[in-house]
Amino acid sequence: MGFMRSQVADRKADISDHGSDKEGRNDAFTLLVKANEDEASKLQLDDQELIGNVYAMLFAGHETTAHTLAATLGFLSLYQDIQEEVFEQIISVVGWDCDPVYEDYACLNKVLAVFYEALRMFPAGFILIREAEEDTVLQIPNPPGQEGTTPFPVSKGVQIIVDMIGIQYNPRYFDEPEEYKPSRWYNISSESEAFSAFSIGPRTCIGRKFATTEAVAFLTVLLRDWKVEPILKDGETKEGWRKRVLDARLVLTLGVADVPLRFTKRSK
Repeated sequence: MGFMRSQVADRKADISDHGSDKEGRNDAFTLLVKANEDEASKLQLDDQELIGNVYAMLFAGHETTAHTLAATLGFLSLYQDIQEEVFEQIISVVGWDCDPVYEDYACLNKVLAVFYEALRMFPAGFILIREAEEDTVLQIPNPPGQEGTTPFPVSKGVQIIVDMIGIQYNPRYFDEPEEYKPSRWYNISSESEAFSAFSIGPRTCIGRKFATTEAVAFLTVLLRDWKVEPILKDGETKEGWRKRVLDARLVLTLGVADVPLRFTKRSK
């Protein structure tokens, strides 16, 4: 919280220095701070609203995607066959000399799949908290081998904590959940609720489309131009590298440790 307040204070000072100068910053963060400073506006943000929006933008909108991209590149460095498969799709859809456009998104399903699978294995939002607005009954599927469901009553006001890591590693939903298998998402719609790491339903992550579009664009350009390989310590195997590097780290969100990689320029 102190970090965010310091960033807001710095930006307020920057805005004050520039005044109405059109050459001043015009990014989303600055616009939020200006909305907080504009006393004449009916839509002025108070300090609490400003901090809440800054938190959502800096952490929910940045740190989560950054952690997942790091994990994605880590996995691709280990599984060269998957990386080459993705590379071939990128070349067939985008080519060497063009930048990806939004219309390419639906055709880059393998690029999206490698991102989805990394997010499944390291769900940035590792818990979800939901509160019942009315008395209800959840139908819990019985253990494998037992048909039917078991009713689970939930009273109004009760909070449910959802273990997202447990869901993503549940063999009921995912075959070999410990394995990195992007192919499980190849034939799944990008909007499908089969992928639950963004949550599902009316309270799903509002930034899902932005995050996936951003990730596909970034990975498409990067993997087209660069081959990614792990940097191993002396005597270290790829399996040892995976255990050392692709290990869950919890800060504000769930991610991985620093991912040491070697980037080699691809040639046409």
